[in-house]
Amino acid sequence: MGAQLRVYTQRIKSAQTTKKITRAMELISASRIQKAQARVAASGPYSRAITRAVSAVATYSNVDHVLTTEPEKIERAAVVIFASDRGLAGAFSSQVLRQANELTELLQSQGKEVTYFLVGRKSVAYFAFRKRASEGQWTGGTDSPSFETAQEIGQALLKSFLTDASEGGVDEIHVVYNRFVSMVTQTPEVVRLLPLEVVEGVEEPDSKTVLPLYEFEPDAANVLDALLPVYIESRLFNAMLQSAASEHAARQKAMKSASDNADKLITDYTRLRNNARQAEITQQIAEIVGGADALSGAK
Repeated sequence: MGAQLRVYTQRIKSAQTTKKITRAMELISASRIQKAQARVAASGPYSRAITRAVSAVATYSNVDHVLTTEPEKIERAAVVIFASDRGLAGAFSSQVLRQANELTELLQSQGKEVTYFLVGRKSVAYFAFRKRASEGQWTGGTDSPSFETAQEIGQALLKSFLTDASEGGVDEIHVVYNRFVSMVTQTPEVVRLLPLEVVEGVEEPDSKTVLPLYEFEPDAANVLDALLPVYIESRLFNAMLQSAASEHAARQKAMKSASDNADKLITDYTRLRNNARQAEITQQIAEIVGGADALSGAK
């Protein structure tokens, strides 16, 4: 009985220590999620303004630009995966990797060769464990992304996109990340980044609407050359911010669940310890009574 009491006491202490850690991580994530949400909201107007500018050039010009023209045959596709650097965030990284695998199967079924660009240590470790190659890797700072990292990724993607597929380049680029919906819901999102798919294009006017006149200086091709890299970087940075906010929300949710489970373990082990203590006390009383009866009988 004494050994059982020591075991239950040790398990209660372990659960209490675990609860302190998970509770602290929950509070840290809760404090960071507000800043992450603010950064996502702040990046929205700029991203929409860039999108409208690119939409105008793509809609009201007939320039044949490499970034907006669909190739006749797509041979190679790049997939950019945004995962996390750290664990203890529930299914945050696993659902992105699962979505990326589904996208890979779809692209390969279309006869396309797939290459990868990885963001976050979890995606890098996933590919390293399975001995799968990647074209680029970026780790560190997934919970607090910087625009410089988005610029580096954008430059690498543009360089690969502007290189012919026969020379190791790609014909299209897809981005897979977790989109922040709410504190409870974060959904994996797949966006084709290049060739350009305008997600906020100009709406179709009715018969009474007069279309605005656009002038491009020096010309539409040069405007696209200047706008599209900025557009790509802003879209990548927005995806990084969405992923960071989703990571904090997922970690807070996972740590709260872990704290609740620790509370349940503490309650269960406390009940078992009390039962073991009560059984030990009952046994001791029974031994005392039995000894007293034996002494009385001997007299």
